[in-house]
Amino acid sequence: MAARVDRLVTAGVFTLDGGSWDVENNVWIVGDDHEAVVIDAAHDAEAIETALGGRTLRAIVCTHAHNDHIDAAPALAAATGAPVLLHPDDLPLWRLTHPGRAPDGELADGQTLTVGGVGLTVLHTPGHAPGAVCLYAPALATVFTGDTLFRGGPGATGRSYSDFPTIVDSIAKRLLTLPPETAVRPGHGDATAIGEESPHLEEWIQRGH
Repeated sequence: MAARVDRLVTAGVFTLDGGSWDVENNVWIVGDDHEAVVIDAAHDAEAIETALGGRTLRAIVCTHAHNDHIDAAPALAAATGAPVLLHPDDLPLWRLTHPGRAPDGELADGQTLTVGGVGLTVLHTPGHAPGAVCLYAPALATVFTGDTLFRGGPGATGRSYSDFPTIVDSIAKRLLTLPPETAVRPGHGDATAIGEESPHLEEWIQRGH
């Protein structure tokens, strides 16, 4: 399989609801030696462009529109000519960071993006944000989960535009139904696997009651 997954960690600040937090983000680059897509252009457009290594960037895919996942997207788009893609339900969050610059295209549930001979299927997984999506690449046995699912549980739902029962429902119906060996590559922190997280579903459900 010529396609591969590269991980770049960038650092910056997450801001929402009047608070700010120092964060490190995973920027996932999926493709082959000739072309790639970037999943979540976080903090440092120059570093992301360098990591591409001269490959053609086909798209900048946003798993959701919290500022720490999209702050470098317009600059990376300007440098590469790649379109920025976002689920439309996250436009209110996007406008908090980029009020004068709209995304270039929409992501839709069930849509497939192809790069380096590999298909990435968009799974709409609201809860952490209304337009949160995950990207499932069965050929790579991988799902890119943004801030929907991490090692140890669901993403945070304590701030605006989020809802805990919704994120648990999304995880149960859209992610835990994937093969257990599927690698989970989140927006922050270490990878895990569907089979490692699925036994904890009932515990998460009870947490919401």
